[in-house]
Amino acid sequence: MFAAQRIGRRAFSASARDLSKVTVLGAAGGIGQPLSLLLKLNPNVTELGLYDIRGAPGVAADISHINTKSTVTGYDATPSGLASALKGADIVLIPAGVPRKPGMTRDDLFNTNASIVRDLAKACADNCPEAKVLVIANPVNSTLPILAEVYKARGVYNPKRLFGVTTLDVVRASRFVSELKGTDPAAENVTVVGGHSGVTIVPLFSQSNHPELSSNAELVNRVQFGGDEVVKAKDGAGSATLSMAMAGARMAESLLRASNGEKGVIEPSFVDSPLFKDQGIDYFSSKVELGPGGVEKVLPLGKLDANEEKLLEACLGDLKKNIEKGVAFVAANPGK
Repeated sequence: MFAAQRIGRRAFSASARDLSKVTVLGAAGGIGQPLSLLLKLNPNVTELGLYDIRGAPGVAADISHINTKSTVTGYDATPSGLASALKGADIVLIPAGVPRKPGMTRDDLFNTNASIVRDLAKACADNCPEAKVLVIANPVNSTLPILAEVYKARGVYNPKRLFGVTTLDVVRASRFVSELKGTDPAAENVTVVGGHSGVTIVPLFSQSNHPELSSNAELVNRVQFGGDEVVKAKDGAGSATLSMAMAGARMAESLLRASNGEKGVIEPSFVDSPLFKDQGIDYFSSKVELGPGGVEKVLPLGKLDANEEKLLEACLGDLKKNIEKGVAFVAANPGK
């Protein structure tokens, strides 16, 4: 068994259901290629559909030689190719979009990626309205609301089936803590809530093995802006693609496990959430219990300390603006 078949130190395991089509939209990109590779290694995936505006058939041919049981199809960059890629999909992941460059924030990507997500959302709503859709394309705080607004306009909105992938924030937090404490990162369970951009990322160290880290401003900042480290290190050649692919694969794996009947599967995710709707914030990332239909239960935040309460206050202000920006975009730019 390849080491890569363990996502976040969790072994993939086949199950009784064993009938899952997973589709990647943007499969030839910096996130899409390693994400497709990880999904090919997952025995819970029986059919893997790859689509992109260019290069998907080549990526499919490459990973199809890997000796796992799933079949791989790369679809042509045509409307019919996109429709075929989505037909019958159980899970769709959307890493499509342009990456950040040095000096760019996730919000700087908005105009380009918003249009891409809007158009792919329409295709998903039309061809696989029951699929669980995982949005990776940034800025997630705005692109998930875009996805939701498109589904609402087409009359197929189900809040349990749409997810913004924020898993990377949790992965980073556990890794950064393990570096600081000299521990095994798999043993560091750090809850991260809020959104997926800058100050909207709120690590809850008070609920971890090391509650004293809540006052470590440098560590908090590193979790919130960890993506900037990668953008700077790649020196204009891209952003966090490999770690993001791992996070997306982990989220997809958790959904597959829950779909196959496993109980108690919990992952953080940016979803339609009741937690702050009274403040006009319809989407929020927190621990979510998953089930066959997607979101089974949005879990409460638990007790926050004074430092985290301040972080949450800053988060909510920015997050509300990000969400409103996504909703407004679809209203002003419904597309065809």
